[in-house]
Formats: sequence, C-alpha cells, structure tokens
Amino acid sequence: MSRPLRKTILITGASSGLGEGMARQFAAMGRNLALCARRTDRLEALKAELLKAHPGIRISVRALDVNEHQQVFDVFQAFAAEFGSIDRVIVNAGLGKGQPLGTGWFFKANLLTAQTNFVAALAQCEAAMEIFRKQHAGHLVVISSMSAMRGMGGNITTYAATKAGVSALAEGLHVETLKKRLPIRVTTLHPGYIETELSGSSAKTPFMVDNETGVQSMVAAIEREPVEASVPAWPWKLIGWAMRNLPIGWVIKIT
Repeated sequence: MSRPLRKTILITGASSGLGEGMARQFAAMGRNLALCARRTDRLEALKAELLKAHPGIRISVRALDVNEHQQVFDVFQAFAAEFGSIDRVIVNAGLGKGQPLGTGWFFKANLLTAQTNFVAALAQCEAAMEIFRKQHAGHLVVISSMSAMRGMGGNITTYAATKAGVSALAEGLHVETLKKRLPIRVTTLHPGYIETELSGSSAKTPFMVDNETGVQSMVAAIEREPVEASVPAWPWKLIGWAMRNLPIGWVIKIT
C-alpha cells in the first residue's frame, strides 16, 4: 500500500543542526516547509536561500521557544491555518546540556534539559496530534536518541532519561493510533552520533558521521515512515540491540 505524499512539513528547532539539515533535504525534494525556532534571523536567511534554490516551494517561518507551551499551540495552529493543512510534524527541538547529578549546583542545567527535551516535546506532540485528529491524517516524527536505549551516566544521565521518555511517549501514541485505527502515523528516530555545531568534528568521536550523511539517513527513514529506526542504520541498529540486551557492565564498555 503506497504512503501519502507528505507535502507540507513542520520542523521545530529548524535554525541549526539536524533541523536545518532536514529542512534543506526536504526543500530539495519539493516539499513545503513550516520552520520554527528561537533564532528567526537564521530562519529568514535559510528561507531566502532555499527559495532561491527551489523557487517552486512554499516556506513560512515563525519564532518559537518550545518551553513557552501556549506558544507551541499558537504557532502550530497558525501554520496549519496558513498552509491549509500540515502533513508531517517533526518534533526536533531539544537540548544537550546536563551535569552529573549531585555534584554541585547543576540542577538548573538538568532541569532545563528535562523541561526542553520532555515537557516541551509533550507540548509539541499534543499540538501536532490536535491538528492531525482534526484533519484525520498526518505523520508525527519524534527525534529521540540512541541514548534512550539504556540509562546512561555522567553528563548525559538526565539527557538519556528525557530521550527514553519521549521514545515511550511516541510509542504510546503509536499504540493508540493502532488500537483506534486512526489514519495517523507515528515514527520515533534514534540518531547515533551526527556532527552538528554543538558536537564538534566528526573525527573526534567513533562512529560519528558528518551532518549531511546523518541527515540523509534521517530523511530516508522518515520517508519510509517506520514505527522506529536507528539512524544511520549501521552501526547503530546493532549497537542499539546490544545496549538494550547486554548486561549493564558490557553496556558501560561500549558507550
């Protein structure tokens, strides 16, 4: 059975990193884009660049701080009204900050990570599902992380916990859409190490790929609309299996 063409795609956190990379890829595929992030100057520059390269598409940009929860609903609804419908929402905005628990006054950093990566993601999923239920169609994509596979230590303890939370949230939505036979697809992506502005050089971390390669694998997976995918598939599908199933002592050695 063929999948519907997702013509209009909303991406949060689209001003840099994976969000910006996905916007470029989908623009090249002729898709319309609803792009939002805090840094509107970068969004406007991206819009101008993409429209020059792909004049046949529509692009709209709006300011969005995902921790302003009402603003999430307002921006998503405004995009839906502007385009007439939203075919796919990619919940991408997130934060990688964090510190080991109990090692000083770092609670604020961990709290901000938890709020941004889980509570704000919940708001985005709520806003997206509200649109999709009304349309009776849509594809929700949640960007999680390979860190969601197992509890992690050190600076990423909170980060990994939030990503495990959003993975469970997306899986729960998938279960609901199946039980109720809703025409809404839900996909969870678990990216491995992909180079971004924050990650540094791809030469520094084993298995890290450059941004273009990583984003290509993400977009290809999104287009397939699976329930879940590790990206890039190699070696992260195998590593994901190991992280889920091996004793914790072995997990510590490979992470």
